[in-house]
Amino acid sequence: MAATDTDHTRSRRAMLMQAGGGAGMLALSAMSASASSASEAGKTADAKVHFPARAKRVIWLFMHGGPSHVDLFDPKPALTKYSGQPLPESFGSVMTRRDVARNPLLAAVRRFRPRGDSGLEMSDFLPEIARHADNLCVVRSLHGDSVNHPQSVYQMNTGSILMGHPSVGSWVAYGLGSENEDLPAFIVMPDPGGGLKGGPVAWGSGYLPATYQGVTVRSGTSPILDLKTPAGIDAAQQHRNMRLLQSINHRHLLDRDSDDQLNARIRSYELAFRMQARAPELVDTSGETAQTLTLYGIDQKETREFGMRCLLARRMAERGVRFIQLYSGDTNGWDAHSDVDQNHSVLCRSTDRPIAGLLTDLKQRGLLDDTLVIWGGEFGRMPMSEQGRGRDHNPWGYCAWLAGAGISGGRAYGATDEIGLRAEQDRVSIHDFHATLLHLLGVDHDQLTHFHNGLDKRLTGPDKAHVVPGLLG
Repeated sequence: MAATDTDHTRSRRAMLMQAGGGAGMLALSAMSASASSASEAGKTADAKVHFPARAKRVIWLFMHGGPSHVDLFDPKPALTKYSGQPLPESFGSVMTRRDVARNPLLAAVRRFRPRGDSGLEMSDFLPEIARHADNLCVVRSLHGDSVNHPQSVYQMNTGSILMGHPSVGSWVAYGLGSENEDLPAFIVMPDPGGGLKGGPVAWGSGYLPATYQGVTVRSGTSPILDLKTPAGIDAAQQHRNMRLLQSINHRHLLDRDSDDQLNARIRSYELAFRMQARAPELVDTSGETAQTLTLYGIDQKETREFGMRCLLARRMAERGVRFIQLYSGDTNGWDAHSDVDQNHSVLCRSTDRPIAGLLTDLKQRGLLDDTLVIWGGEFGRMPMSEQGRGRDHNPWGYCAWLAGAGISGGRAYGATDEIGLRAEQDRVSIHDFHATLLHLLGVDHDQLTHFHNGLDKRLTGPDKAHVVPGLLG
């Protein structure tokens, strides 16, 4: 008798679970149909924003390794004046006294000049980006919490020095979704040299559903590995295979209490199927004019690779990809410990023209009005020398810049101290920076949460973060 009751109990549970799952699928189907109708009507996921958005999408140009703010965007006359002298004791014990004597202050290795109508000072390292000075808002007072690359890469991308937290792109995809159901909401284009310090968790989804992690795209004929249809399989056969697989997968999912990882894998298969038609077109630049290719530096060896990824970023922005992240710098990247001039000469040469081309192209197509472009790395560099001509890591004060999305350019916000060691005036924490980014997308950072381990988690952490009004002007 007990066995029979148990069997009936299991049957009722199974029935209820299956019925609930079926209701969920019906709801999902209705939502999908609604989203499709909204898309056809020319609407986007902007209905999810908390207030009118100034940016519909983000292109984040991540300079991996730590570009030197005092050699690029933060001129320091005092650093030039006292170059070759020890760090004054008044600046605190960031180094031992022995290191202070061995690593004197080092002046900027390239000249700074006023640029554009605004007179915003920028280095000779970046003459092409300097032409866009009147579109740039340079944040000169960022500060972080770690001197190590992996932890700082995590913090700049996820708000935490610890791995396992969702990246900014994942939060944006989670909060706003995609404007194009055939392409991911969050796409990452790593440096082909690889070796990011911190690894792909920098664009992972952490405790958010796995479907929101960044999708890696490469330039060339195979933008996503293993995406092409196998030889001998026609479109009709693949449609039938996909429908059968979809049916089996959803039955499998219902029996496993809608497991997040399994659900994400199913959705990734479905997205991959849709992308088989769209991804090749996305990376096919054969229709671009010779003038456009030249604009991005694709006609020159030194700028071809990064220029192609910047061009792809523009094409993704046009097609409704919500968050696009490009990495410059392989295993070491901008990590100029031994020679700033040599290191930054190579990397500035490879990125300067493509980034300037991207800004020009976005502007002339009207995309810069509602696209937020971010440039920056995980930290800056010390004002003191290392190994004679290099600089060590500096998370206490460094630069990034913003352009587009209605941000007034030709200006700097905040300041480091007189030698560029620490953020001193109008300091901007990384959580404040992220809160401001979300604000520009129309999202209240305090309301964008995900319940995890008994807590409402957010990108900007448990402590109070602030939108920075001075960056919004």
